[in-house]
Amino acid sequence: MDRTDQSAIGNQKSAMLVECVPNFSEGRKGETVARIARAIESVKGATVLNRHLDADHNRSVITFVAEPEQVIDAALCAVATAAELIDLREHAGEHPRIGATDVLPFIPVSGITMDECITLAHHAGQRIWQELSIPVYFYERAALRPDRVKLENVRGQGFEHLREEIKTNPDRAPDVGEPKLHESAGAIAVGARPFLIAFNVNLRTNDVSIARRIARTVRERDGGLPFVKALGFELQSRGLVQVSMNLVDYKQTTIARAFAAVHHEATRLGIEISGAEIVGLLPRTALDRSAAYFPLLENFRETLVLETLLGSIGASRE
Repeated sequence: MDRTDQSAIGNQKSAMLVECVPNFSEGRKGETVARIARAIESVKGATVLNRHLDADHNRSVITFVAEPEQVIDAALCAVATAAELIDLREHAGEHPRIGATDVLPFIPVSGITMDECITLAHHAGQRIWQELSIPVYFYERAALRPDRVKLENVRGQGFEHLREEIKTNPDRAPDVGEPKLHESAGAIAVGARPFLIAFNVNLRTNDVSIARRIARTVRERDGGLPFVKALGFELQSRGLVQVSMNLVDYKQTTIARAFAAVHHEATRLGIEISGAEIVGLLPRTALDRSAAYFPLLENFRETLVLETLLGSIGASRE
């Protein structure tokens, strides 16, 4: 599942600020995620802005910010702690994954360019292999191969399949490290990218084939909305299913447009929408409070707006 409007936040107190949004293969043990968050904040200058846990996906997302000098150290602390606490051989969940820390993207917030974030990603990848022996794949803007720009191409069929494939298929060799997964922590995808919005729509049915059908209809790769990735998942604990989307350019395809497309398909199939959610943070310009999706957002709070949190950080530093 596996975020930034620079013009809106360029006046923050920190002249140079990078956002990092690691996704971890643990969404059921709150203390594990809390320990990872504490490891991040053990690096002076790194601030955790948000934590999101999903038990059905068995996945968590931590959003933190730091200046370039600290962001790699904080990221390494997170990856090392996850490798210590999460064993993929014992992990099961709805969301596809290849690593204990599945993805590690760096996003420019203010005073830093995308090219500089690409350099940060590459340095982080080198250190992850050298210090933790976890093989690294680079994706999105940090990709070293065109076929690895898209995260889904890096993941393939997930940890169990990659564990065997990496040994014999040269095309699946990592960008950094030996062609062998870490026994318990797997591999990691490290990237640099613009801000994306993780947006989910929950459907009032337990038929996961409906969610998958709608996901195919709305996602770009199957002829749907531009800049939209989508998958269908079962939320077994709630008796619902979910269309889980990543909006990789929210200005081209807005949350409202993505929601409308899912709503249209669900209505056509006679399915009610149960609710919607935003995973992680979003820039203020992405949020339309008058849109049809807004009253349906579950657990929405103002601290999901990136500028709100960055403003509070700036105030605390004065």
